[in-house]
Amino acid sequence: MKFLELKVPPVALVFLFIAWMWWLSARAGILGIDHAPRLAVFSFLTFVSAGICLAGVLAFKAQKTTVNPIKPESSSSLVQSGIYRFTRNPMYLGMALFLVGCGVFFDSAYAIASVLLFVLYMTKFQIQPEESALTKIFGQAFIDYMRTTRRWL
Repeated sequence: MKFLELKVPPVALVFLFIAWMWWLSARAGILGIDHAPRLAVFSFLTFVSAGICLAGVLAFKAQKTTVNPIKPESSSSLVQSGIYRFTRNPMYLGMALFLVGCGVFFDSAYAIASVLLFVLYMTKFQIQPEESALTKIFGQAFIDYMRTTRRWL
């Protein structure tokens, strides 16, 4: 399935997953949580996920390197500061947290559980190919970074 590597822009994948989660929640039953707590959790996770994603983008911009996830070979510097000290993929982590919030908002355990599919897809078809490209560009520096910083959390 190498043909899927670096093909679907992660933001587009988030929208596909939102549609999938909505479809699941409409057919697989709901948890029965009141609207107000669901909205509060969704709002909180949206705020946190936006902050995490923004921190990742700003760190890339500060280093003047590409944020284009489809072309990791265009990277001009290895970002290890800011939020990148804690996670190698803050933008993807933020997207996953946002999807968890969507699953809570949709009031569906199946929708929430499907975020695991997003994480697995992103790891296999986006992150691992990015890591290969970055290893070619930055060599031992990137290998050392991978040893000291977790992929997700």
